[in-house]
Amino acid sequence: MLFKPDTKDGAKAGTAKKSRGRGFVMTLITLAILGGLGYLGWTVMHQQPQQAAGGRGQQRPDLPVPVLAATPKVQDVPVYLDGVGAIRALNTVTVRSQVDGKLIAVKFTESQDVKKGDVLGEIDPALYQATYDQAVAKKAQDEAQLANQRIDLTRYEQLAASNAGSKQQADTQRAAVAQTEALVKADQAAIDNAAATLSYTKIVAPLSGRVGLRQVDQGNIIHASDTTGLVVITQLQPIAVWFSLPQQQIMRVNAAAAKGALSVDVFGNDGVTVIDTGKLTGIDNQVDQTTGTLRLKAEFPNANYQLWPGQFVNVRLKVETLNQALVVPTSAVQRGPIGTFSYVIGEDNVVTAKPVTVTQQNEHDAVIASGLTAHDKVVTTGFANLSDGSKVVIGRDEQTPSADLAPRKRTRAPQADGKGGQAKDGQKDGQGKDGEFRAKRKSSEGDQKGQTGPAPGPGAQPSGAQPSGSGAKQP
Repeated sequence: MLFKPDTKDGAKAGTAKKSRGRGFVMTLITLAILGGLGYLGWTVMHQQPQQAAGGRGQQRPDLPVPVLAATPKVQDVPVYLDGVGAIRALNTVTVRSQVDGKLIAVKFTESQDVKKGDVLGEIDPALYQATYDQAVAKKAQDEAQLANQRIDLTRYEQLAASNAGSKQQADTQRAAVAQTEALVKADQAAIDNAAATLSYTKIVAPLSGRVGLRQVDQGNIIHASDTTGLVVITQLQPIAVWFSLPQQQIMRVNAAAAKGALSVDVFGNDGVTVIDTGKLTGIDNQVDQTTGTLRLKAEFPNANYQLWPGQFVNVRLKVETLNQALVVPTSAVQRGPIGTFSYVIGEDNVVTAKPVTVTQQNEHDAVIASGLTAHDKVVTTGFANLSDGSKVVIGRDEQTPSADLAPRKRTRAPQADGKGGQAKDGQKDGQGKDGEFRAKRKSSEGDQKGQTGPAPGPGAQPSGAQPSGSGAKQP
């Protein structure tokens, strides 16, 4: 028996096969499109950083490098040795009483400048005045006795000359007169001693200087054996500075000191300003073995009391002067793998790296021993894109870049016009903030385009609406 195939089932099978074929083809097409889009995105992402880096950091090889330049100077350069020291008073005295007694007066003010001989305090002089008066009275008594003995001696000598009296009596009287004369001299010594002791009741300043804080108050009993004393006087004008130098500089300092007095400068708290200048007065006779340094002493006038005892300061000692030395700015000296060098600008503004020998340098100037001449022109600023053989364009001194006081706010880079990655002519640097705000606004408006239903709020505008200022109505 023959069966007729079902036409409906065959049609369904054919349709299924065709559908599977079309699905496979669409899958291949979709994968090809996605692969192309991915490759395009990867290419764009890698080209943008390179273009940005090339536009900001790279220098075209055919363009000259902007630099600043300077010409070496020929001048006398002083040579200094730097050290650290401490300020000490030239003289310091603790004023003590030389006699015992009650302090009845204090005649100074704390932190007052006093002169030598000024009275600082007084001790009750009653007891010492009585001792002085007693010594004076004793001398007067002995002088009266001496006068009587001298009269008797004259009388005895006249009697002995006329054989009316004994010569022995005259000699005895002469010895008595000599004895009384010696007693009068002892009385005078006692008077001087009592006068000196009486003068000690007035405590005077032994030197000129500035007094410190009072150690004893008025009304107290003070003694000559007290260790604290009444007050401490410190001599501030002139004042001394003790500082140290490495032992390697001993020969250099001694050779310079043999030629004459050496100048010494003291710096202020900023380490740059010289607040006083003095002279070297002493060099220690041995090296400190614990630190390997040599101590030196300098004296300063300290006219304005800039220096204070106990203060730590930075000191520099001038040991010599380099006559007619070649000096360039310190920024012109560069350091490479084989030593120091400088970029010298030659013909057609082409730079050449020349090795140089530096004798000494500081924050501003460097002394060149060899490698440069007074007619060369060296680069001082603009080394970032500079190399040997580069062509440069020399700017003016007022074009020197200065550092910002504070970092500026980051702004979005200006949009390119599509021709060279450059900003449009009408854009300015100050528009970065407005551009960033507009970009945020555009992104928010773009998100609202795909929304359906009611608007987010009464104040929001649809993406296609015009601003209210242009006459458009809000929905």
